[in-house]
Amino acid sequence: MGLPQRLILTLLSIYLYSATVVNTQQEFKIQSVELIIEPRNDVTAGTNVTLRCHATVSTSTGKGLIREYTILKNDKIVYTKTIGSSEDFVYQLHNARVFSTGLYQCKLDIQGDTKLSKAQRLNVQGLSQPVLHLNTNVVNEGEEVQATCIAPGEIGSFIFFFFDNDEQISRVEGLSNQAKTTFRLSGADIHKIHCSYKIRTAEDTFPSTKSNNVTVSVKELSITPELKIFPDSTIYEGDHLNISCSAKNVHSSSEGYKLFLSQGTKLLRTGNSTINHNMVAVPKASEALTFDCRVVVRNVEKYSEKKISVVELFSVPSLTMSPTEVFQGQIMTLTCNSDGFASQRINREDLEYTLYPSKNLPSSGKPGVFNVKALQNDFNYTCSAEAKGIKKDSKTLMIRPKVHVSALKISIEDKVILKKSFTILCQSNGSLPINYTLFKDNVQVGTKVIREQNRQAVFMDVINEPGERQYRCEAKNSLHSNKTGSSQHLSVNVIVPLSQMTLAVIPSSLKISEGKELNFICSVNGTGPVTFKWYRTGSVVPLQTNTTTETYSNLEIKPVSKNDSDEYYCEASNGANKVRSENVNVQVFMAPWKKGLIVVACLLLLLLLVLLLVASMLNIKSKRDRREAAAELSVKPSSPKSDDPLTVNLTHDTDVYNAATVKVDRAEVSVWSKRKPETESDDEISEVSNEPNVEYTEVVHARSTDPARVPLRKGTDTVYSELQNSPNGAADPPDYGSVEYAELNREQFEISQYDPQVHSYQDLPEPVD
Repeated sequence: MGLPQRLILTLLSIYLYSATVVNTQQEFKIQSVELIIEPRNDVTAGTNVTLRCHATVSTSTGKGLIREYTILKNDKIVYTKTIGSSEDFVYQLHNARVFSTGLYQCKLDIQGDTKLSKAQRLNVQGLSQPVLHLNTNVVNEGEEVQATCIAPGEIGSFIFFFFDNDEQISRVEGLSNQAKTTFRLSGADIHKIHCSYKIRTAEDTFPSTKSNNVTVSVKELSITPELKIFPDSTIYEGDHLNISCSAKNVHSSSEGYKLFLSQGTKLLRTGNSTINHNMVAVPKASEALTFDCRVVVRNVEKYSEKKISVVELFSVPSLTMSPTEVFQGQIMTLTCNSDGFASQRINREDLEYTLYPSKNLPSSGKPGVFNVKALQNDFNYTCSAEAKGIKKDSKTLMIRPKVHVSALKISIEDKVILKKSFTILCQSNGSLPINYTLFKDNVQVGTKVIREQNRQAVFMDVINEPGERQYRCEAKNSLHSNKTGSSQHLSVNVIVPLSQMTLAVIPSSLKISEGKELNFICSVNGTGPVTFKWYRTGSVVPLQTNTTTETYSNLEIKPVSKNDSDEYYCEASNGANKVRSENVNVQVFMAPWKKGLIVVACLLLLLLLVLLLVASMLNIKSKRDRREAAAELSVKPSSPKSDDPLTVNLTHDTDVYNAATVKVDRAEVSVWSKRKPETESDDEISEVSNEPNVEYTEVVHARSTDPARVPLRKGTDTVYSELQNSPNGAADPPDYGSVEYAELNREQFEISQYDPQVHSYQDLPEPVD
């Protein structure tokens, strides 16, 4: 890089830095970024396409900002450029190709603030036709041909294909718009070669059209393989074969060839000249023997094939057993025999048979026939036939000696209920299949065949009459023997469902006195054993449970009490069903001696109440007398004066209230005091009296503190007024028409002197403030 260029770059860097410093002091906002594809979004290949990035940015000073634009295709960066102008950024796609197809976006970055435009899709249609070139048009069979396929003007990721008469012979991938390959053409013929390609994008693959056809002429090689087999006439099993493989028309050793001799898929020999192979003829089941001689020159293969048939000397022997089923320890006959043989070469007497294993075999006197005793377990046998040095083995015969049935068992799975089906099971040990027969009272009921291990024979039966039945099973697993196994007899008792249930009570009357005995007797029709349960209604816990072989049972309650009064019922079950009786209501009454005791107690209680009532009345009368005496000893006022009159009028009458009128200095106060009667005993409250109850209420008047007035005594003066109570003990409402008020005037008054010893108020009520 020269000095002028370095100077220009340095100045540009200084300018950009200074512009950046200036821009950092300027406020801005990217409002929008838009990508526009020109001339349009869908174009044909070869069109010049412009990607215009238009941005709207608001600034505080209006000066230019350094802007970095980025073009993205399918979210991958295609191009990035930094400019200082506010003009639109333009990115050119010259001669657009299919590879340019995709989603494009424009991103603007100003000082770290970025904004991305909406995606716009560009579709470019049309690929250029490929062009094929070959290095030659005439080749010998097996020679290589070099081909070149070109995609003019295309860019992207390519896949090239080469075809020989529409058959693909090569494939090449790459990023270049041309590909080279080499191939060999087989077969002397005229070959037409062409090519094509595909361009891969992120979203799809776009194929091109076919290229031009190039004709190639292939000359055939004159070299040919030669295969010889001796003997060439009828071949029998065991004959010796001589096979040779060679190449004809080999003009020079410089061509270089290789020979391969095969029998079917088995490679016998290889070599660079004539190949010889010797073998014994062995027939292949239902197929001829196929031999192949192949010569390869410059990757060109030519072959010669021959098939020969080998006549079997004798067939593969088969091993059979008689009888077809055998039991442990039983003598059986094993026969080894070859059905067919070549009578032109051997006689039947030439065949020798051998049984494996061959220990302790009894002689039968016939060729291939062996008498064998069946073992206790499974065993495998094979046999062989041999003649003229050829030996053939039979397939393996597996012998599984059977086991006679034994340990036959019979059982019943369900309860046997009258007129309901139940299940009978029969099972035994022995070889499968086993035939089972069921008998009821020596009459055959049915048969079952079991073919799986650990399976039981299942029979269903129904008994319609009460009584005992006898069942037994027989089992047999041999087709050629009458030997059977038999089970023991199974006795079956039929359960008759319960019915006609009754509940009797002794005594028959359901009303019983305490201390007596009570018996519930429950009976049903059916067969036992029967379980009886007795209940009180509303309880799930039985009073008693009893299982018996009888069809009745009882519950005894002694002695009964009042708590035993309730409804009772019983239930009975015998495995077939459950029945319930109707409810019986039992009432237990009090014993007579208890009733008499209660009557005596009530009489004594009544007498006690009368005595208490009389005592209460006497007590009330005594208190009333004392109250009347106390009323007569009430306070007597002093002589009235003209300026401070104190007037107390006491009117003693049992039918009206007493009133006191008092005039007090400087104040006129009306006082009405009502006091509840004193609490009497319970007997006095309940006592009925025609006379009204009199109660006294104490009215307390404050003494005057004026020294000019008559001196007052210490304490309080008490004035009693008699209150009439209603007959029911509650005070009657005040009758203001018949009551005199004690007026307390503001003037001073005098209270008459009284002797505390003469006037005793011990029996009077306490003063009320």
